Amino acid sequence: MEHYKLNRKYKDRLFRIIFREKTALLQLYNALNNSHYTNPDDLTITTIDDVVYMGMKNDLSFIIDDVLNLYEHQSTYSPNLPLRGLFYFSAIYREYIEPVKHQLYTETPLQIPFPIYLVFYNGMKEEPERKELRLSDLFLQKSQSQTPALECTAFMLNINLGHNRELMEKCKTLKEYAQFIHAIRCQIASGLSLESAVENAVNECILKGILSDILRKNRAEVIDLILTEYDENEFRDFLKEDSWKKGHEAGVQEGLQKGLETGIQAGICELIKTCAEFQLSKEQTLKKIQNGFSLSEQDAWNYIEKYWQD
Repeated sequence: MEHYKLNRKYKDRLFRIIFREKTALLQLYNALNNSHYTNPDDLTITTIDDVVYMGMKNDLSFIIDDVLNLYEHQSTYSPNLPLRGLFYFSAIYREYIEPVKHQLYTETPLQIPFPIYLVFYNGMKEEPERKELRLSDLFLQKSQSQTPALECTAFMLNINLGHNRELMEKCKTLKEYAQFIHAIRCQIASGLSLESAVENAVNECILKGILSDILRKNRAEVIDLILTEYDENEFRDFLKEDSWKKGHEAGVQEGLQKGLETGIQAGICELIKTCAEFQLSKEQTLKKIQNGFSLSEQDAWNYIEKYWQD
C-alpha cells in the first residue's frame, strides 16, 4: 500500500479549490457583506502565488468596488495571523502600484484599495464565532500615549458546522464546505482508515448534493489532495483527548448523582475503556488517570488491573 505524507494544511488548499471560481467567490463576498453583485467579472483576482522571501502563499485575494479583500483559511489558530496579513498586503500593494511606482516620490497621493482581512477557521479546537486579532497585540512594547506606525487587523470567523449559521445560510457553498469537512471527520471517527473515510465522505456528499458539482469534476484532485496532506494522527489524537474529557465529565456527573466515590470510579472505568479502545498503553493510561483524578501511582495501577480489558 502506498504511504502518504501527512500534513495538517489540506483544508487550506481545499478551500482554495472550492472558491477559486469567481462565481463561488462572489457568492461568498455577497454573503459576508450583504451585497448583491451579480457579475463575477467585477472581481479582480490578486491572489499571491508565492511570496518568495517568506516562502508563503495566500489563499484568496481580490479587489471589488475599490476594496482589497484577503481571505485566508486556517485549520489551526495562530495569534500571528495579523503579521502574516501584513506581509500579504505589502506584497499585493507593491504589485498593485508597480505600473505607477514612480509616483511614490511625487506630491500626488496614490489611491489604493481599502484592505479587509478575513480568516476562515475550521480547526478542531473550540473558538468563538468571531474573533479580532491585531498586529499591535504582538508588539514587545505597548504605549497608551503613542499610536503605532503599523496596524493590521484580522477578523477570524469560525466556519465549523453549526457555527455562524446566518452566514452559512447566505452562502450555500461555504455551508456545504463545512458539511464536507464534517463528513470526513465523522468517517474517521467511526474507525475507518483515512483512504476509506475520504472515499465514503466524497460518495456521501455527492449523493446528498453537497459540493456535488465540485466533487464530481475534481474528484481525483480532491481525494489525492486530502490523502497526501491530511494529518490523520492529529485528528485521532483530538478524538482521544475528547473521549478522555467526556469520560472524566461522565465520572463527575455520576458522582453528583450517585455519590462522589461511585462517580469517580465510574469515570476512571470509562477512561480506562476509552484508552484501551484507542490502543494507548497501560503506562499512557496510568498517567492520564493520575493527572485526571489525582491518584497515587499504586492506586491508579489498581484501577487498571481491575478494569483493563485486553
